[in-house]
Amino acid sequence: MRNKKTPKIFLASFFLFSFLPLMVFADSQAESRKFFIDSSYDVANREQILATNKKVSSKAYFYVENDWFNKLEDEDKITVEQTLNSLAQEFDEVIYPRLTEAFGPEWRPGIDNDYRITVLFHQMKEGYQGYFNNGNEYLKIQNPISNEREMVYLNTDALFSKNINSYLAHEFVHLITFNQKERLRGVIEEVWLNEARADYAPTLLGYDDEFQDSNLQQRAKTFLSHQNDSLTEWLGEEKDYGVVNIFTHYLVDHYGLRILADSLKSSKVGIPSINESLKKAGFSEDFSQIFDNWLIAVYLEDCSLNEKYCYKSPNLKKLKISPSLIFLPSTLKTQFSLNYSTTFWAGNWYRIVGQEGKLEVKFEGVPDVQFKVIYVLCQNHQECSVDLMPLDNSQKGNLSLDDFGKEWTSLTLIPSLQGKVSGFDGRENYFPFSITASITRENQEQEIIAQLRAEIAQLKA
Repeated sequence: MRNKKTPKIFLASFFLFSFLPLMVFADSQAESRKFFIDSSYDVANREQILATNKKVSSKAYFYVENDWFNKLEDEDKITVEQTLNSLAQEFDEVIYPRLTEAFGPEWRPGIDNDYRITVLFHQMKEGYQGYFNNGNEYLKIQNPISNEREMVYLNTDALFSKNINSYLAHEFVHLITFNQKERLRGVIEEVWLNEARADYAPTLLGYDDEFQDSNLQQRAKTFLSHQNDSLTEWLGEEKDYGVVNIFTHYLVDHYGLRILADSLKSSKVGIPSINESLKKAGFSEDFSQIFDNWLIAVYLEDCSLNEKYCYKSPNLKKLKISPSLIFLPSTLKTQFSLNYSTTFWAGNWYRIVGQEGKLEVKFEGVPDVQFKVIYVLCQNHQECSVDLMPLDNSQKGNLSLDDFGKEWTSLTLIPSLQGKVSGFDGRENYFPFSITASITRENQEQEIIAQLRAEIAQLKA
């Protein structure tokens, strides 16, 4: 479910959109055509395939790769045709009207002067369910490998998946995004937010209501396995979808679908477009504050402490990350210094537990970037308090708790980097930080003396 870009086509070429075909010849059912495909997704690295139009609905053509379909058993061919009939109806009656109502239309009648879009099924590499290539939205004189039509690609495996509706909905949002951002406003959406909207579509349409084996369940599992992944760094990996999906559900839970829709119709992209939409909707919070609250929510999941510290979605009510544990044992060596690194808009959770005493915690980042450190104090997970650790200009800060282990049984640090708000395109730089924790017990000096005397006595024995 990737959004394929064609970067060599510049925005200045939008002037050529006016030179479109004045006549349209609708595709006929059962006709075969050659299509350009993306070799990086194709199972055999092909660049072109022959496919047949298996179904024509009021909103779309559904093409299936010939080589793949012809090798199917008769029973599987019947299944595919039944699936396409059902998918076509779902697209016409649910996916198309509800997504265009929420986000606006795709380009109509488009580059091909045809009000139907094209859905092409071809064999893809493992892990890919579909993709969108904006190069098809340009004339061949601009992009020689353009199919010159509004289209999306789906994996033939999806024809045997219960989540096929979700996959088509996801890719169709990319088609809408091209029209709303690139064509109408001359800007290219940042990939993380483009994928965030697209991956929320299955929930919007009700496909995630049945949580078991849903797209949402898969994303939740991925997020919990890669909870430190950056929201904005996009490497095209499965883990990237986990964090954008789970964050987007939180955003819509508390601020509404309008934020996703209005930011799509903004001339800004990424975080600035979200902030603009929040302000337009009358919210006082900005993206940074929402991100902070989300970091706390996926750790505590506690509406009683603060209504923003939990999910409203029933399917995500029990979602909680597992923090990294820093344990201070009951020994004479009661100090640890640990080194980590992080990038922008990534979650990090470090829970400190251990013996009773005076707890000293020091945080040290690098002065090149601006860290933010939230801390959560809890008493046996029952009563918690949330605050912000003050940092100086050198990105250093400290906390001192006299009765740790009695008044509070755990301290969780949640450091993050939020200084960069735009220009996310691929891999980001990572920046180091350290956490030092130590506990001084009451009567520790007497304990040390007693232990030394015991060791001396043992040596004399």
